[in-house]
Parts: sequence; structure tokens; C-alpha cells
Amino acid sequence: MKVNFLKLTVLAAGIAAGAHAIAGPVGYGAATTGGGNKTPIVVATMAAMQAEIDKYSGSGGLVLSYTGKFNYATITDVCAQWKKPAQIVEIKNKSDVTIKGTGDSSANFGIHVVGDAHNVIIQNMTIGLLQGGEAADSISIEGNSTGKPSNVWIDHNTIFASLTMCSGAGDASFDGGIDMKKGANNITVSYNYVYDYQKVALNGYSDSDTLNAGSRTTYHNNRFENVKSRLPLLRYGKAHLFNNYFGNVHTSGINPRMGAQVLVESNYFENVANPVTSRDSSALGYWELKNNFVGSGITWTVPDSTSKPYANATDWTTTKAYGATGYSYNAAAAAGVKAKAIATAGARTNLAQ
Repeated sequence: MKVNFLKLTVLAAGIAAGAHAIAGPVGYGAATTGGGNKTPIVVATMAAMQAEIDKYSGSGGLVLSYTGKFNYATITDVCAQWKKPAQIVEIKNKSDVTIKGTGDSSANFGIHVVGDAHNVIIQNMTIGLLQGGEAADSISIEGNSTGKPSNVWIDHNTIFASLTMCSGAGDASFDGGIDMKKGANNITVSYNYVYDYQKVALNGYSDSDTLNAGSRTTYHNNRFENVKSRLPLLRYGKAHLFNNYFGNVHTSGINPRMGAQVLVESNYFENVANPVTSRDSSALGYWELKNNFVGSGITWTVPDSTSKPYANATDWTTTKAYGATGYSYNAAAAAGVKAKAIATAGARTNLAQ
């Protein structure tokens, strides 16, 4: 399997003309400031990053500037990756942290924000082809007995895997792209580029994860392309999706379940199977659809098992009003979303907007 290195190159200056650095997050994660203006500590390896996190007191501010490089061409057999031990940096019970990739940095490890961890930024990281299968999400945010993470901003990252079906791995040769569960709350996921992923974004651990009922997540200006499903899969809770690009989605797109609600606003869909659907749980979720661009190649299917309720948004009508988001935002016209996503989403775009 060949990695498309063109997708990892820096955008031409002309494309990014007029771009500017982001002042801060928009949406449910708007209060996130991370490590603030603390002097960055340069780290070049996963071990060095973890060591700095472990040394950190846990509050007051930590900024890590990641400069490491991983050569993805050294992975000659993607189906060997899931059998290897997971490599994960963990931010556990520590707050006020920023991890920011620099220049042409790249990583072959995931980042896990867990427990009583708050006010965390993960930005400008390129993360790909992780080893560890189900034990390795590229970015995951997860509550536990010590607490539930809140105020997290996942911004301008490039995350990729492979759609290769590996013998013995099922759909877990590579696990989640950006996952959140067990009470993680007040999160903004913006300007990320996720491609070649089977399971893009889980929001809610299981059908019995009622801790997710209080979750609030904003997904905006992301580029999801050549992926299978979970854009996101949302159990309980509420999510606002605006100005995202969905292209070449093979199985299903936005999938609210177990009473979850989504506001799907000013997004761009093309070549997508089941772009907005509710399936595979014992209870349906709901959607409000507003000002979306629906291009060519939209298809609808019935789930493999019809023993559970399902609904497809075939007529593109709202099933339940979302209500007020509670924050200010500007949703651009959906017709321009694709071009903007290609120009601005992902790492190495100078945090372009």
C-alpha cells in the first residue's frame, strides 16, 4: 500500500493567500486555551513528549512543540500494524496543555486525553498508520473514574490510516480517528483532514454510555474524504456540524443514535452513502438539516440487519428541532465548503481559515 504523500505536502502559497492564524476555537469548546502563552518545550519523540507531560504539575500551563518526523514509507505492510503494540501519548488527569506540531513534523503515535483532564489543545499534528489496532485511536478523549475531560480543541490535524481489509482484524486494523466517550464534553473539532479511515469519529462509547447524554461537540470546517463511516457516530448528547466536507464516504455518514441530536448545517456532501442516517442501535437519534449542499453520488441503503430501528434522511427533512447552540458562529454558504476545506483543513496549512 502506498501512502499518498501529496496529501501531506504544504499547500502552495497562492492557495493559502489571505489565511490567518486562528484566535481561538468556535463552538462548544470555545473556552479552551490550552497551555496559553507558556514558553514551548520542544520534543522530537513520543517518549520525550510523554516525559514532559509526566513531569508537568498538572495545571498552570504546558506547551509542547513537536518536531519529530516519521517516514510512513517504512511501513511496507499495513496489515502488520494492528498486531504490534499500541503507541500512545497520554494526558491523564492533567490540564492546561497544548500539543502543537511544527513544520513538516509527522507522528506514528496516538494521543489520549483521559480522566480529570481539561483545557487541552491538539493542533497541527500529522498522525498516520498507527500500530495497535483497536487499542490505538489517533486522538481519543475519554472519561474514567477520576473525572471527565472537558474543554478540548482538536484543530488543523491530518489523520490517516488505510482502508485495506486485513485478515483477522475485521474493521479494526486501524481504530478510531477522533473518538470521544464516557462523559467527554465541550469539545470543538475544527479544520481537520481525515482520510482513508474505516471509523472516523466515535462520540459515545456504547448504547449504555448514558454519561454521553451531557456531551456537546462542534465539528466545523473539517474535510472527511475516502472513509467508511462514523462522521460522527453519536450516542446520546448533541453535536453541531457546520461547513464540513464529506466526500467518498463508503458506508454511512452522520449517524445519531440513542436519542442523540445533531444540527447539520451548511455542509457539502458528494459521493456519500447514507449521508445522514440513524442505524445499528436500539433507539433512533434525530437531526435538524439546514442549508446543506447535496451533490452527486448520494445513495441510500437499508442496514444489513433490520431487527433494530433505522431511518434515512432521504427526503432531507428535519426529524427534531435542535434548539439554540448557545454560542456565536458564522456558517458560510455550503456551495463553497469543498474548495475551502481543500485549502484550509489539515496540518501544514499555516492554520489557514
